[in-house]
Amino acid sequence: MSSLPQSPLPEGDAAALGFDPKRLAEIGPAMQAYVDDQRVPNLVTLVARKGKIVHFESCGVLDFESGTPAGDDTLFRMFSNTKPIAGVALCILYERGLLTPDDPVSKFLPEYADLRVQNPDMMMMTVRPRRPLTIRDCITNTTGFNNAATMPAGYRSQYEDACRTLGWLEPPKREARPSNRERVRALAQIPLLAHPGERFVYHSGYPVLTEVLEAACGQPIGEFMGENIFDPLQMNSTDFYLKDGMLDRYGASYVPRMIDGRMQLAEVDRAETSEKTVGPKTEFCVGGSSGGVLSCAGDYARFGQMLLNGGELDGERIIGRKTVDLMIGNHTGDMEIPMTGPGFHWGLGVATYHGRGRLAPLIRSVGTYGWGGAAGTTYFADPAEELMGVCLTQVMNHHAMPDNDYQEAFQRLVYQSLV
Repeated sequence: MSSLPQSPLPEGDAAALGFDPKRLAEIGPAMQAYVDDQRVPNLVTLVARKGKIVHFESCGVLDFESGTPAGDDTLFRMFSNTKPIAGVALCILYERGLLTPDDPVSKFLPEYADLRVQNPDMMMMTVRPRRPLTIRDCITNTTGFNNAATMPAGYRSQYEDACRTLGWLEPPKREARPSNRERVRALAQIPLLAHPGERFVYHSGYPVLTEVLEAACGQPIGEFMGENIFDPLQMNSTDFYLKDGMLDRYGASYVPRMIDGRMQLAEVDRAETSEKTVGPKTEFCVGGSSGGVLSCAGDYARFGQMLLNGGELDGERIIGRKTVDLMIGNHTGDMEIPMTGPGFHWGLGVATYHGRGRLAPLIRSVGTYGWGGAAGTTYFADPAEELMGVCLTQVMNHHAMPDNDYQEAFQRLVYQSLV
């Protein structure tokens, strides 16, 4: 087992913690196979049980051009793996009495007081929403927001300025990209596709949630997360932008493309020229837009272990035990989540497995929760087994690469090693 100079969590004896060591040892070679034929550039995997690490390995390279080996401390664009962190930020503010999940968004962003919903029978006509848009809608992906693909064609001219600000049409000719606040203000002008709470529309509420959280806490969200989550948890490498002196730990991002008649990985973002490295440092969306936070497996494991511990790690309490229960609980009822299929509900920033409605069970306990990111990162936590897994790489749309099922293989290999 390789480890950082200071292990992010205590290291434990696999057999004493309920694993078959030989079976657990199958994870490394299996992950290496995905690297060897360049289905991914690298993989960093970590498994912990009862707060102790039993597996922590890295393989592959930071980028194919340099061939620099990836390490346990490699930094990754976490994209939507930022959403669970957003859930914790919301819960902190809830505990402090600064907001509740059912507060209307308009309490913090007044322009959302006059939302309209398109009429399904006459799409250019609108009606009042059946209830106000809430903070819970934003974090559970049930806002009903329209987007460039779903809005009626007539909206392009009727709401042209707003669409340009949002980037749904050719953006306005200006040097700087519109700020998140400007885009959120523009989004309020576009009628909703569906009434709040009635339709799952992934991610679109998180830019709005970012502005709500900032308004509630009274400071930039990056600062708030640093002071209240990253610093107390000693997530020393985690931030929305690359910290000084860490460029040698940051690699490239790739996407599968058809090249010379076969699917290969093509570089789409390079560490040295990445917006995360050179700026401008203006994008802090808590849902993961523009890459979300940068983090490493060890830092993210500390965050995940805090939640598994009921909101505390190494004497630092981030949120209360019952607030963790609230976060991972069912906030979407029987609504199906397209990315997971039946058997899951959405909580405050995470998806949780309840098992109902599936044709067959999955290899995890009911109550297991977690989420992933657009560049191939994922994590899960199983409270019943006191178990956590982190699996990180940097491939956008990774399933487009044939047989690139490393996430499923990782989870299967973790569970099959339990005895």
